[in-house]
Amino acid sequence: MDTQYSELSNLPTTYAKQWWRNATINRRAWTWEDKNDLQHSGEWWQHAVIYQIFPWSFNDSDGDGSGDLQGIISKIDYIASLGVDAIWLSPIFESPMDDMGYDVTNMLDIDPMFGDLRDFDRLIEISHSFGLKVLMDQVWNHTSDKHPWFVESRKNRTNDKADWFVWADAKEDGSPPNNWLSAFMGKSAWQWDEHRQQYYFYNFLPSQPELNWRNPEVVEAILARARFWLDRGVDGFRMDAVNFLTHDEQLRDNPPRPEDAPLPDGVDADNPMVSQMFKYSFCRPENLDVLKPIRETIDEYPGATTLGEVTLCEDSIELSSQYVEGNDRLHLAYNSALLMEEPMSAKMMKEVMRRVQKHFPEGGQCWMVGNHDYGRLRSRWTGVDAEGQPYPDKFYHAIAALLISLPGGLCLYQGDELGLPEALIPKDIPEDKIRDPFGKALYPLVPGRDGSRTPMPWRDDEPNAGFTDAEEAWLPVPKQHYSYAVNIQNADPNSLLNTWRRLLHWRKRQPALIAGSFQMVETEEPLFGFVREYAEQRLLCLFNLSGKTIEYDLGELGSCENVVGLHFGGHRDDDRLTIPPYAAYFANIALADENLPLATWKFQEMTDGFSHSNGNGKRAKQPAEASV
Repeated sequence: MDTQYSELSNLPTTYAKQWWRNATINRRAWTWEDKNDLQHSGEWWQHAVIYQIFPWSFNDSDGDGSGDLQGIISKIDYIASLGVDAIWLSPIFESPMDDMGYDVTNMLDIDPMFGDLRDFDRLIEISHSFGLKVLMDQVWNHTSDKHPWFVESRKNRTNDKADWFVWADAKEDGSPPNNWLSAFMGKSAWQWDEHRQQYYFYNFLPSQPELNWRNPEVVEAILARARFWLDRGVDGFRMDAVNFLTHDEQLRDNPPRPEDAPLPDGVDADNPMVSQMFKYSFCRPENLDVLKPIRETIDEYPGATTLGEVTLCEDSIELSSQYVEGNDRLHLAYNSALLMEEPMSAKMMKEVMRRVQKHFPEGGQCWMVGNHDYGRLRSRWTGVDAEGQPYPDKFYHAIAALLISLPGGLCLYQGDELGLPEALIPKDIPEDKIRDPFGKALYPLVPGRDGSRTPMPWRDDEPNAGFTDAEEAWLPVPKQHYSYAVNIQNADPNSLLNTWRRLLHWRKRQPALIAGSFQMVETEEPLFGFVREYAEQRLLCLFNLSGKTIEYDLGELGSCENVVGLHFGGHRDDDRLTIPPYAAYFANIALADENLPLATWKFQEMTDGFSHSNGNGKRAKQPAEASV
C-alpha cells in the first residue's frame, strides 16, 4: 500500500498500486474494430499530442529578431519536458514571406532566415533522440507568385507549365470569370495577369496562385517533394488548407448565403466571404480523390502520417471526417469543433462529442483550440463564463485536463501551455506593426492573426522576454506576457505549465486514454463526464465547468479509486463526490470480476449514461472519507 497526500488537505489517501500506473500498452495487441468489423492495429499518431511551433516566434538564436531552427534546437529539452509526442513546424521553406512562409518559392530548401538543410537535419536527429516525431507543414494548394513554376506559367498559354495553375478567361465585359471571393482579401479571388491576358485564381493572397491538381504533372511534382523530406527523416506532414486543393471545373458561381442559413465554420462573421455558400470555389467532393496518391506515397514510409487542416467550411466536423475515412485518405484531421463563440458548458461539450463520435467512427479526429490562424486557447469560448465573468486561471487547468482526456490526437500551440492571452491591436501591437497580410487587408473589421503569433516569453527579467538579443523582435512582446514567462512557471509547481506537464506525462501511462473507448456519462449542467476504457483500465473523467462547487453521486459506477497527484482537489464521502469550481476528477473504476468479459458492463446510449451490475448486487466501497 502507498500513501499520497491530497491537494486540499494533509489527510492521506491510501490506495492499492495497480498495474496500469506505470504500464505500457503491451498486455495485449492494441487493436480495434471499425464499423465494418475490420481490425486495425494501433499507431502512434492516433493519440498523439502534437506541439505546434511557429518558427518566427519560438526562439531567436542569431539576434536578428525572428526565430530560427537553431533556436528551436536549443529548446528541444523544454519541448520534451512537456510530455508531447511530436512537433509540427509551420513553414520553413524558401519564401518572400508575404504570408509568413505560406507562400513558397522552393519546396526543397530551407529559407536562410531559419537556417539551412544541415540545421534541419540536426533538428530531426536531436528530436528523434528525445523520442519526438517531427511533422512539417506542407503548402500544396498554392505557391508564391515568385515560384519558378508560376513565373513560367504566366509567360504565355503554351509553355510547359501553362496548365500548372488555375487560369481562366475574362467575361465579355472584362470582369472575373465568376463571383468567388478570397478568404483573406474580402474581394474577388481572381487576379488579372497582363502577360497571359487571363485571370488566375487565388484563395488567399494575390501572391498565392492556386495549383491545378487536375494536372497529373503537378501531382507528380508535389509527391516527389514529399518523398524528399520523408527520405530526410520527417515523420509526416501537416497539410495546409487541404480542403482547398480543387475547385469546380465549370467555374460556377457560389450561391448567396440565405439569411436563415447558419454561418460557416472557421471564419469570422465579418469576413465578406461568408456572404456566399462554400460550394464551388473549394470544399469540392472531388477533393477526396486527390488524397489517394498522397496517402499511397506516405504509406511507402512506415509510421509516417498526415494531418489535414479542415477548418474553413460549412460544417467542419462532417467534412473533416470524410478526409480520414478508410485507408486511402488522410490519417488525421483537425477541425473547428471546439472553436465555439459561446461560453464553455457541459451542454456544448456533449453536443460536440455526439457529433464527433457519429462522424468519426474509425477515429482520425485531432483536437485543436488554438493555433497561428485561430487565436489562443485563452481567448476561446468568448473568454467569459455564462454570467459574463472572465474565466479564472483554474479554468484553464481544468480545460487542459479535459483536452488530454478526449479520444484522438491533440494539437497544442506554443505558448498555450503557458496560458498566454492573445495580443490585442492596437494595445499590444500598434497598427503600423501589423505583419499579418490578412490583418492588414481587413483591419479593423477583422483583427487578423498576429495576436497569437507574438514571441514566446522565456524569461521575465530580460528584454523581449528572452526571445531575442535584438533591440526589437519581429512582433512586439506584450507587457503582460512577461508574467507568464517560462522561468517563472518552471519554479511554480502549481503553474499552468506544470499542470500541462503533469497531465501529459500521466496520460502516457494511462492505457484508457491512449487506446480506450469513449462513453459519455449522464450528468447535469455544469458537470461533463465520460468513461475511457481499455483492457483492465476503466477511467472515469469528470469536469466541473462552472465557478460553483458541485456534488455528484458515484453510486451507480461501482468501486471508484481516486486518481491523486494531479492537483485538482475535491472531497469524497463514500459515494458522494464534491468537485470544486473549475476542476477535474479522475477515478479508476474497478472491474467487479476480472474474469468477466467487458460486455457484462451494460452501456446505454450516450445521453443515458451507463450502469453496471456485477451479478451479486454488491460493490466495493471507497474509504468513508477521502480527499482527492
